[in-house]
Amino acid sequence: MAALVAVIMGSESDLEQMQDAVRTLDELGIANEAHIMSAHRTPDAVARFAAGAPAQGLKVIVAGAGMAAHLAGAIAARTTLPVIGVPVAAGPLGGLDALLGTVQMPRGVPVATVAINAARNAAILAAEILALSDPALRARLEAMRRQMAEEVAEQSRRLVEGT
Repeated sequence: MAALVAVIMGSESDLEQMQDAVRTLDELGIANEAHIMSAHRTPDAVARFAAGAPAQGLKVIVAGAGMAAHLAGAIAARTTLPVIGVPVAAGPLGGLDALLGTVQMPRGVPVATVAINAARNAAILAAEILALSDPALRARLEAMRRQMAEEVAEQSRRLVEGT
């Protein structure tokens, strides 16, 4: 099955955080692929990937990077597919620079942006976008939400009971 979501990271140091997106997409049964590309060190590869993504059958791109974090914006500049940015905590600013570099896009080139290190949320947002035209995926997302609610209820029960 062709990938519907691409998970792109700026360097191998982003892999630990971005694995959460891959795992979540896998849990939801969404075909995905992962790549390492740098907006600054491999700009031509990023441009080719972004421009060709729709023809490859991709529907959503999740892009995570730390420090200057121009990856999501560089991809969004070359495609009309939804791009979800994940600022990755790195360097002396702990991800604040990545957050600002990801969320502060110019008018007309949006990047949906999740919290610092929130690759799981980026994957869930990608799934919600895909679920607009996939009732089975919507049902899996609803089941995930029910499971989260049950886990919180169980945590509360244990707290109340002191176990």
